[in-house]
Amino acid sequence: MMNEEQTVRNPKGLLISLCAVMMMSVMNGTMFNIAVPDIAKTYQLMPSEVSWVMTGYIMVYAVGALTYGKLADFYPYRTLITFGLSIFCIGSLFGFFAQNYAMVLLARVIQALGGAMIPALVFLAPIRYFPNERGKVLGIVSSVMAFASGVGPIAGGFIAGFLDWRYLFLTSALIIVTLPFLRKNLPQEEAKKGYIDYLGAALIAGVISTLLLGITLGISWLFLLSVTCFGLNIWRMKSIDEPFIPAHLFKNIKYRATIITSFLGVVCLFGMMFMLPIMFRDAYGMGTMMIGLVLFPGALSAALMGQKGGRLVDTKGNIFVLYLALTLLASGFLLLSTLVGAHPYVVSATIIVAYMSFPLVQASSADLLANILHKNETGVGMGVFNLLNFVSGALSGALIGKSLDVFDPNQPFNWFGFEGTTAVYSNVFLVFSLIIVLGFLQFRFNYHKKERVYARKKAASL
Repeated sequence: MMNEEQTVRNPKGLLISLCAVMMMSVMNGTMFNIAVPDIAKTYQLMPSEVSWVMTGYIMVYAVGALTYGKLADFYPYRTLITFGLSIFCIGSLFGFFAQNYAMVLLARVIQALGGAMIPALVFLAPIRYFPNERGKVLGIVSSVMAFASGVGPIAGGFIAGFLDWRYLFLTSALIIVTLPFLRKNLPQEEAKKGYIDYLGAALIAGVISTLLLGITLGISWLFLLSVTCFGLNIWRMKSIDEPFIPAHLFKNIKYRATIITSFLGVVCLFGMMFMLPIMFRDAYGMGTMMIGLVLFPGALSAALMGQKGGRLVDTKGNIFVLYLALTLLASGFLLLSTLVGAHPYVVSATIIVAYMSFPLVQASSADLLANILHKNETGVGMGVFNLLNFVSGALSGALIGKSLDVFDPNQPFNWFGFEGTTAVYSNVFLVFSLIIVLGFLQFRFNYHKKERVYARKKAASL
C-alpha cells in the first residue's frame, strides 16, 4: 500500500528538503499578507475586496490540500511534488506580469492549485517516513513554519518597500529550486489503483466557494446554494462506497473533537495574521516595512517555541501540548483586546503570547490525528484536517474583511480597552478569545467522553 511506512535512505536530507519547501511556502503566504495594504492602494480596494488575495488563495488551497491528501494514498510523492511545484511556479510568474487585479487573483488561484500539495506532503511525511520520530519531526516542521512566518513579513516588507509588491510573485517562483532535492531524497514508490470521487470533490468546492462569496458579497441566495451543495455532499457520502470524504471518519468522536478544535484555533490565528497589517496601517499609519518589523518578534518567538513543541509532544503528550497552546491563545487574544491602541512596541510584545501557540496547535493536532487514524486512511484523514484548517483561514479573512467594512465603533466591548480607531480590532480579539475557550471546552468534553462513559459503567458494575 502507498501509505505503509517507507524506508528512507537519507532521512536527514529528506527532512532538510521538507523544511526548505515548507519555509518557502509559508513565506509566500506571509509576504502577501503583509502586502495586502499596498495591493488595496494600487487598485483602490475595500478590505473585503482585497481580502480575496488571501481568501481566494486559501479557498483553493483548502480543497487542493484534501485532494492531494487523497491522491497520496495512490500516487508517489515524487509525482505529486513535481506536478504541484511546477504549477505553483507557473502561477507565480503569471502574477509577476499581471496587469490588473483580476489577473492577480487568477495568479493566486494557480499558485494555490500547485501549492496545496505542500501541506499534504509535509504533514504526511512524518507519519510515513519517520514513524519512530514523528513528534520530533513535527516539532521541527512547526518550528520552520513559525520562523518562516516571521521572516516572511520582513522579506515582504523589504521587497514591496524597495521594489514593488509584484516582485513577491517573482520571489515565490524560487520555490522550484527545492524540487531536485525533494525528488532525490523521496523514496521510489509505485502508483496504486484507486478511485477518486471527483463529483464529491466538486460539491465540497461548491460549499466552500458559495459560502465565502456569500459572506464577502452579501448575496443571500449564495448561502442557499451553499446549503444545497452541503446536503448533496452528505447524500453523496452515504450513497457510494468510496466517497471523497468517508462519512465514518466523523463518527470517531476523538477525530471529530480534534479537527473542530484545530478549526477554531486556526480561524483565530489566520484572522489575526490577516487583520494585524490592516490595523497597523489604518490605525497606526505604518508603512509596509515597519509593519513587518513590528510583527517579527512574535513570529520569531513562535519559531523558538516550535523547536520545543516536538519535544513536548514526545515527553508530555499531545493532549498536554494542545491544552497549553489553547491557553496561550486565549490569554494572548485577551491581552491584545486590552492593549490594542497602546504604543506599537507594547502591541508587538503582546502579539508574542498568541503567536507562539501557532506551532503548538499544529504539532499537537497532527500528532493526535496520527494516533487516531488507521494507516489506510492517513492520507484522506490528514487531508480533511488540512481542508478544515485552510477553510477556517479563508472564512476568518472573509468575515473580518466584511466586519471592518461595516463596523466602526468608538467604544470597545472590553472595559479595559482603548477607545477610538482601534476599538473594532479590540472587539475582534475579544471574540477570538471566547472562540478559543469554546474550543478548549468542546475538546475536553468530547475527546474524553468515551473514557467517562467507560468509567461510569465500570463503577456501576462494581
